[in-house]
Order: sequence, then structure tokens, then C-alpha cells
Amino acid sequence: MSIDSHVTDGARLALLIELHGDHAGALEATLRPFTRHGVSLTRIESRPRHGQAFDFYVDCEGRRGDSGVEKALAELRSASTDVVVLHDRDVPWFPRHIAELDRIASNTLDAGAALDADHPGFQDSAYRTRRAQIDRLAREHRHGEALPKPAYSATEHATWRQVYERLAALHDAACSEYRSAWAALERHCQLSRGIPDASDVSEFLQARTGFRLRSVPGLLSSRDFLNGLAFRVFFATQYIRHPSKPFYTPEPDICHELLGHAPMFADADFAALSQEIGLASLGASDADIERLARCYWFSVEFGLVREEGDVRAYGAGLLSSFGELEHVRSGTAQMKPWQPEIAAEQPFPITRYQPLYFVADSLHDAKVRMRDFCESLPRPFYARYDAATESIWVDRAVRRRGVEVGDTEVNM
Repeated sequence: MSIDSHVTDGARLALLIELHGDHAGALEATLRPFTRHGVSLTRIESRPRHGQAFDFYVDCEGRRGDSGVEKALAELRSASTDVVVLHDRDVPWFPRHIAELDRIASNTLDAGAALDADHPGFQDSAYRTRRAQIDRLAREHRHGEALPKPAYSATEHATWRQVYERLAALHDAACSEYRSAWAALERHCQLSRGIPDASDVSEFLQARTGFRLRSVPGLLSSRDFLNGLAFRVFFATQYIRHPSKPFYTPEPDICHELLGHAPMFADADFAALSQEIGLASLGASDADIERLARCYWFSVEFGLVREEGDVRAYGAGLLSSFGELEHVRSGTAQMKPWQPEIAAEQPFPITRYQPLYFVADSLHDAKVRMRDFCESLPRPFYARYDAATESIWVDRAVRRRGVEVGDTEVNM
């Protein structure tokens, strides 16, 4: 159940209330202190918890320290009602419904229509104009709409085919899950012909694992990008690298997104690993966001897995770069067993080949270890995604490694 009233632009406080017992008037009695102390409610969302217990999200006008708010909370707690306070002073905002990704999809750090002076297309006015067109399409895109469909030129399709053919020749360096998904994606979207319709790729992924693509103008912050993964949404660019250097791109382009990332999101374990990182990022501290971003880098981007006595790639940064794949094969890079707690503290270069890679025993192993690491992070709440409502549920009391998180305050 969800009830929304007019939402003001003033101070708002979010609460998570655990209601015990399912008797007539229980909810009315629980909410009565707000009315009694003049606190206006703007949203009520309920869900069953376990047994005869229910959880309620309650958004109200006001902030901690307001007389009415403090009196209402004190009355609730005196009645032995479990309450978690969610407000905006300490924990960063995070989306609670997939539509709220609209708020972050255009918060680019760089790329998009703006190119650095050393970009291959910097002095190509036609290329810059084309990038601006695709940038605009992405910025205008909203949740629920069909993905933008740039009318790619013959030159853009030719660049794609060059990259496609070069990477296809290196498939023996990719993990079996990638090779299988590539073949299925080829049948579904005919990748070899040219740049596919992103909507077709997104539909393919949704049917496999529930992941979908979302168009963005360029690079997002780590927090914004990882937040999308919590909803099984992969933020993807739709521009393509400059034709003068088809085997090089200074930023993620559609070749990297659809040839590197997309096939792996069709695998259940890989999809679950990615979502684990995303869920752990919701409301996380800046320090933990950095740790999670490093884990993402060393797994989703540059992860390796043991297979048939060899190491094979499952990270998109490898799978979309023949040079990086050859670097792995050269034997000059250091390799360590996949341990997220170590990867989380490991810095990495972004403008040269990686000096260090982490190797998992399997994609399932990579997922399980990532889940264990995420659960070890100090969090007073647990977030999970409800696919039916496309929203995030935050649970108050959660047992982590034998420790029960009880009455506490969560700042959001």
C-alpha cells in the first residue's frame, strides 16, 4: 500500500516504523501522535514484515529538533513502537524508486558533448556536433520512455564493425558465460551488421536477468552510477568513438557498453554480483563508495575467472579492449585471488593497462565473496530491491555476523 499527498519543498523527515500486531485501528493509533503534535504526513507506504508485524515508511514535514516532531517520536517510543529516523544530514540521498534515477542520469562528470583537447575528435567539428546531438537525446530521456534511437551514420556503423571483428577474434580469452551470451545476443540483435538498437539489447537483458539499459550523456559519479545497479539498471552511453582511432577511446562508448558489458549482464551470477555492489552503495559513506567503486573496477570492469586451467576475462574493460586482453596474456601483470576486502583498498590507473588483476574461482564465487564483503560494511539498515514495485525496501533490524542492529537512527 502507498498513500501520497501533496509534497512540499520544505524540510522533510522520513521514518521507518515497525508495527506489531494486526488488529483493527493499529495503524490509526500509531499515526495519532503526528496529528496530535501538528506534524503533517506526506507519504505512507506499508509492507508486511513477518508474522503479525508490518513496516511503514512515513514521510512527514519537519526535521529533527522541531518540537512537534520530537514529541511525536517520544510518544511513539514510549508506546514501545520501533522507529528508525531517516533524514538528510549525514547519509547521502539515494533513489527509492526506479523513476528517481531521472534525478541522477544527467549528472555527468565529463565526456558527453564536452571533449578534452587530447580527444581524437576534439578538432572534428562534425564529430562534436554529432556528440552534442546524442548528448541531448540522453538528457531528454525519462524513465518509462523508449531508449533514444540515434540515426547512426554509415561511418559510425563502420567503426562499430571494425571493433566487433577485432574483439570477436579474441573470444578464446573470454569466459564461457560471455561467449554464450555474445552468441545469443548476436542472434537477437545481429551485432555484426552494425550498431544495434539499444532497446533490443535492453529487452534481451531484461528477459534474461531483469537488467535494463538507461541512456546517459557521459560519465557519472561513482555514487550515481552504482545506485543505478541497485535497480538492475546499467547506465550506458550511446555515442561512438572517433573513426580515426577505432581501437581506442578515452571514455566509455557504445562499443564498450554493448560489446563489453551487455553480454555479461545476461548471466545470472554476474547480474547478481553487480546488483550487490549497487545495493551496498545506497546511502553509503563517501569512503565506502570509494571502496565499492574499486571492487566494481576490479570485477565488473577488469575481473578474471579461472576456467579449464586458464584465466579468462569477464570484466568489460578487458572484453572491449584487445590491447588489455593481450596485456593479460603477456604474463607481465600481477594476479591475485579475488578478495573484495583487498580490492577495496587497492588504487588503480585509468589511463594505462592494469598492473594488477583479481581472479575469481568462478562467477558464482565472485558473487558470493562480493555479497559477504557488502554485508561486512557498517550499515544500520539493509536495502533490497523489490522488482514488482521497482522500489527499494529498507529494513531496520538486520542480523549481520551475529550482531543485531536494534533501535538506531539512520540519516538519509
